[in-house]
This record gives sequence, C-alpha cells and structure tokens, in this order.
Amino acid sequence: MSRRVVRQSKFRHVFGQPVKADQMYEDIRVSKVTWDSSFCAVNPKFLAIIVESGGGGAFMVLPLAKTGRVDKNHPLVTGHTAPVLDIDWCPHNDNVIASASEDTTVMVWQIPDYVPVRSITEPVVTLEGHSKRVGIICWHPTARNVLLSAGCDNLVILWNVGTGEMLLALEDMHTDLIYNVGWNRNGSLLVTTCKDKKVRVIDPRKQTVVAEITKPHDGARPIRAIFMADGKIFTTGFSKMSERQLGLWDLKNFEEPIALQEMDTSNGVLLPFYDADSSIVYLCGKGDSSIRYFEITDEAPYVHYLNTYSSKEPQRGMGFMPKRGLDVSKCEIARFFKLHERKCEPIVMTVPRKSDLFQDDLYPDTPGPEPALEADEWLSGKDAEPILISLRDGYVPVKNRELKVVKKNILDSKPPPGPRRSHSTSNTDISTPALDEVLEEIRVLKETVQAQEKRISALEHKLCQFTNGTD
Repeated sequence: MSRRVVRQSKFRHVFGQPVKADQMYEDIRVSKVTWDSSFCAVNPKFLAIIVESGGGGAFMVLPLAKTGRVDKNHPLVTGHTAPVLDIDWCPHNDNVIASASEDTTVMVWQIPDYVPVRSITEPVVTLEGHSKRVGIICWHPTARNVLLSAGCDNLVILWNVGTGEMLLALEDMHTDLIYNVGWNRNGSLLVTTCKDKKVRVIDPRKQTVVAEITKPHDGARPIRAIFMADGKIFTTGFSKMSERQLGLWDLKNFEEPIALQEMDTSNGVLLPFYDADSSIVYLCGKGDSSIRYFEITDEAPYVHYLNTYSSKEPQRGMGFMPKRGLDVSKCEIARFFKLHERKCEPIVMTVPRKSDLFQDDLYPDTPGPEPALEADEWLSGKDAEPILISLRDGYVPVKNRELKVVKKNILDSKPPPGPRRSHSTSNTDISTPALDEVLEEIRVLKETVQAQEKRISALEHKLCQFTNGTD
C-alpha cells in the first residue's frame, strides 16, 4: 500500500481571521470609481482609503489605532479636482503618501502624526507630466524619493519627489492602456502588463525592454504581474473560457511558464499581494469574498495551494500591511484591510504555534524604513538591496520626518528627459505640515485667549451687579 506523502511546509496551516467588531473602521464611504486598484494603502502608522467626495477627489487617513465609528466630519486629504484612482505610502517615510488622479496629476502629501482639525488641501509637491488620467503609482523599493507613475496616455514617468522633477519618461514602450507596474526587489527592473496582451520586463534607466511575452494568458481581460524575490514573475489573468489563471515565469525561458494553473470562473481581476519573507502570494479578487493563498517554492509544481480565507461580504478593495507593522508575538504573517461598502475590516493571517517565543523561522530580517540609495545614485546606475531590520523586539514607527522639496535652479539645470516638465507647488524649504502645526497652535491659543476674555467679562459683569446691589 503506497502512502501519499504530504509536502512539508511551515505555512501549511496558515489561517485567516477577521478582527472583533470594535477593531474595525466603520462608517467610511468607500469610493465607487470603476478602477482596478486596491483603493487602500496601509503602513505601521496609518490607514488610507479612497473615499467618495463631491467636487473633486479625496482620500481619508486614519491613525491605525483609531478604530470604531469614524466621525462623518473627519478631515480628508483633498486637493485633486477629479477622483483619486490610486494611493501609495512611501516605504521610507511613514508620514508621506502619494496619490494619483483622473485630473492627470500626482500629488505627494505629508501627513502629521496628530489628526488635523481641517482637511489637508496643500500637497508638498504636485507632479505634472501626464496628459491623461493617472491610475498607477508605485514608490521605488530602495532609492529615496523616487516615485513611478503610469497614466492612460501609455506613459510611465519616474520622478524625484525631493526636487519635484521628472527623472525619466518611458515613452513608445506600451501601445495601449497599462494595467499594472511593479518593481523587482532592488528596484533595478520593472514588470508591466498592458492591454496589448504583453508582459514586459523593462530596465528603466537604459529605457529598454529586457524581455517580453505575448499572451501569457489567452483571455481578453486584464493581466497582473509581480516580481518574486528570486527574479521570477508571477502573473494572474484569464483563459479563453474566462477561467481565472495564475502563472509563474522564469526570465531565462520567458516563452514557457514554469507553472500555469486554472482556478475558477469569475469576472473579478485578481490582485496579487506578495510576501517575500515567507514566499507566499495572496490573491484577492475585486468583488470576491475570499482570499486564496499559495506558497512559491523551487520544487515542482512550484506554486502550491495553501488555503482560502472565505467570508460572506464581497471586497471593494484591499490594503496589505508591510511586514514591520505586524504583531510578531502572535505569529501574524500578514494583515489585510478589506474594504466593504461602508467599512474597513482588518483580517489577520496567523501561523499556529504553541510557543510564545520569537519565531526566527517565520520572521527573517525584513526591509526597514531606511533607503539604501539616494535618487541621484540610483539614476547614475547604482543598485542596492533593501536595508534589512530584525523584528525580534517588534518594530516601533519613527516619529514624523518632514519631506523637504528643494527645487533646483532652473537656469542652472538641464531640462529633464521627455517632452513634458513637472511643477512643484512648493518652492521653499518650509514644508506645509510644519507651517500647519504652527498655524494650528496659534489658532488653539487664540481660542483659549478668547474664551478667557469672555470669562473675564462675565465675571466683571457679575462684579458690577454685586457692587450695584450693595449701593
């Protein structure tokens, strides 16, 4: 009698669990814009969600600890004149977030550690260079202040947020709408998917396509692609029969997939979220009510199904916490922030362990908040792996660090490559959030003084009444 050998893996029993009701974020009007982005971005300090708003585009930023019902007058981040389509937190500064919009601009914002009294309306810098709506933004994983944007003008632009200037414009590479863009681990290559049914691997500094594959999935619906830590490429798409598929590809032989699996028939585009430390890919479909997860290994069949987290409510979007924001004492290996129509529900993925000690095998050193390169170093051709930190004692977020935009003297600098220029709304070293804090303090002090003056006049009035009475 032959016994079936079960594959050994420490992640075989990973399970997902929603948090208790009082730890959810209630009463949020999640955006109804038709766009295949996650609508949610999260880091160890803040949760950001694209929301419905009249007369322009807005997103809401909540401190992670501010769970429960959200005040209907909670300040928003408003500055775009049309709906916001994508948001992304800077991996090297937890107080800086970028937003892309239908109004063709990208804006970068400094979020204060305190909850502001009024909505934030002034970005630190506005990046203008696209001629159509901008639906994708993505920060560079290792270089400081380098931001990528991709628009419906089939153009990919790389920006230096620290100077507000365009670094590179990747033109004439995509013949149709760009579906998604992702960096490799050290930020030397990009992978893009496009409506022309091609997956391209691009060296942005040489402005060349290193490799490409046509029709990795035969279906007509959107494809997504992400880099694995070892340089392989993971894709999601559709078969001719509209069945959802996932694929794994090696750049050395890009014509044939290492693995190609069919999953189910559904219309929702699968958004892949990748945890390089555990080599697990989580697939969340918009409109689905489940999260499937797979372990990627070097042994056939290479993509191993682990489990499915299922719930009753469909998801409108999904946020994925960076590793340094997880609770290592509870063996938490991933945390999702699932968007419903009116709320956000955190979902915790855990590896069951009996010991309370730190689990070294679950938490290898992970990318920390320090950039490995400056923007100019990266542009000149340098590459560097992410600077890693240990999670043994947990991660404590750093205090607010200001993003300073220093515009170069236009007379002394050459125009950036590409046909368009960028413009910064900040021409000074004084960043808006610092100014906001001073103004806020002045306002509070003035209100206190006014209240005290009112109290003094009321007491004087009473004193007059006493004096008149004794007369």
